[in-house]
Amino acid sequence: MSPRTLFISRLLGLYLILASLSMVAHPQATISTVAALVHNPPVMLVVSILTLVAGLAIVLSHNVWSGGALPVVVTLSGWLMLLKGLIFLLLPPEAHAAIFVAVRYAELFYLYPSMAFLFGAYLTYGGFAKLPS
Repeated sequence: MSPRTLFISRLLGLYLILASLSMVAHPQATISTVAALVHNPPVMLVVSILTLVAGLAIVLSHNVWSGGALPVVVTLSGWLMLLKGLIFLLLPPEAHAAIFVAVRYAELFYLYPSMAFLFGAYLTYGGFAKLPS
């Protein structure tokens, strides 16, 4: 397993675990913050650019489609981040709030950090359980 795969897997995994735990610890604050975020076009622009840059960094440094599940999952994560950042940059600001409503974020709140936590646990385990080659 390449050191780059392991590093990105550990980084994304630990980030997802810590962020999801923080979200679950303060559910109402998280819901309020995300609702305010999607109604604030300048902040959404910055978040979209940062997401795009993070996705591009992963895709450009780790576009690996073989070698097992972990490298492919890390690559897919980069592509999904890149696409998410690009979509939010291209969508009109009104669409950001519409997506927030469509995914029923407030109603299904615990589902989203739970998925992030499980995905983070997979990446963290995969990143720390493998030895660099």
